[in-house]
Amino acid sequence: MLGFEDFFEYHMQTKHSYFSVRSFPNRLDWNNQPNVFKTYPDTFEKIQLDLEKNNHSFIYYIAGITAKKTYPGVEYYLRVNPSAGALYPNEIYFQSRGNSDIEDGVYHFDIKSSSITLLKKVDDNGVEPFIGLDTKQNGFIFFISSIYYRSSWKYKNRAFRYCLLDSGHILGSIEASAYIHDKEYEIIYNFDKKELNNLFGFDEKEFFTSCLKITTNTDKKVEKLILDLPTIDGSFYFETNKLIEKAYNDSLKTFDCSIQKEKVNFNYQKEFFKQTILNRRSIREFTKQAITINQLETILDILSQPICSDCDEKIDIYYVANRVKQLRPGLYKDNQLLEKGDLSSKAGYLCLEQDLGKDSAVTFFLTSKGKNYQALYQKASIIGHRLYLASNYLGYGCSGIGAYYDDEVCEFVKDNTQVLYALAIGK
Repeated sequence: MLGFEDFFEYHMQTKHSYFSVRSFPNRLDWNNQPNVFKTYPDTFEKIQLDLEKNNHSFIYYIAGITAKKTYPGVEYYLRVNPSAGALYPNEIYFQSRGNSDIEDGVYHFDIKSSSITLLKKVDDNGVEPFIGLDTKQNGFIFFISSIYYRSSWKYKNRAFRYCLLDSGHILGSIEASAYIHDKEYEIIYNFDKKELNNLFGFDEKEFFTSCLKITTNTDKKVEKLILDLPTIDGSFYFETNKLIEKAYNDSLKTFDCSIQKEKVNFNYQKEFFKQTILNRRSIREFTKQAITINQLETILDILSQPICSDCDEKIDIYYVANRVKQLRPGLYKDNQLLEKGDLSSKAGYLCLEQDLGKDSAVTFFLTSKGKNYQALYQKASIIGHRLYLASNYLGYGCSGIGAYYDDEVCEFVKDNTQVLYALAIGK
């Protein structure tokens, strides 16, 4: 039996319970709301994305703005990728080498202006040595960072979980864009993130969480890139959270990793899938309509597709079938019925008593007993992103739920584990 000492300390310290959410409610300081966009000065060259160009389109479909909502005193820009509370704590950097329509160099994706900012040109130097490669790689190498106060402003200590979830959603959106643009990817978690943080001029406000490469190898030697970048404030307001910074540092190293070399094999109609990506939204309520068992099986097959990475942690997928035609209601795992009966009210209660959990067709709980916290959390969110797109593709809504009663979910699924993500799908 696994005990407290077997799981990541930060995870154990940031659990929600019926008592905690009532004793320590979040109170937002609207005067200190952080900015959700990072922009480099105009002294850096910015290249406007042209969606008629294949590689420009590839970049846009990762995190481009797809809609704007205006409320009294505030504007929300919705993007290709979902984010808890629309806070978007993550930034995207990449190296391009040998790609048409994008000069060889290191870039930042300036999402607000739908442009890419050239930080430095590359030639015989590059970021390859920072991820353990000594030859030039043609293609793209992406790095995902987190500016954690964007999330901790609202979610306090639990925000590191949301930073990792949102980072995983960006990895998932790269996976989706790579599919429609005929590219193959590999995720890298095992690299010196602190060295990269220093290279890009980050202070304590921003840190890298993952890397993804879409490259072909060459036999040409490459030298380590030297950057001399200004430290750019990507949040405007900032409050230090020592628990989050400790959690990041404590989870930097990977160990006993299982390498997954298999590639994903989707079978979407690509033009319709492109529209699904652009139209993706988080649903706010369900109408208690059922989905078919064939649709659920299609979704489960997509969720089980391999995720190519250098640190593949096992993620367990539990789901509560509330309204699935020709499927007995109850709690399932690996297509096995664990507990029969109408458990919709229980599922809603576990999701902090939100109707999303009980009115859905299916409510999912993703868990892991893995040790590599950053890798396992981001993998859970890649699976969550697949669930968003697969359900939307089939005409159903999806909502990610990052808040739940941790220990009570464990009791419900009868497994002493780390609960990472809850999601609900339906009409």
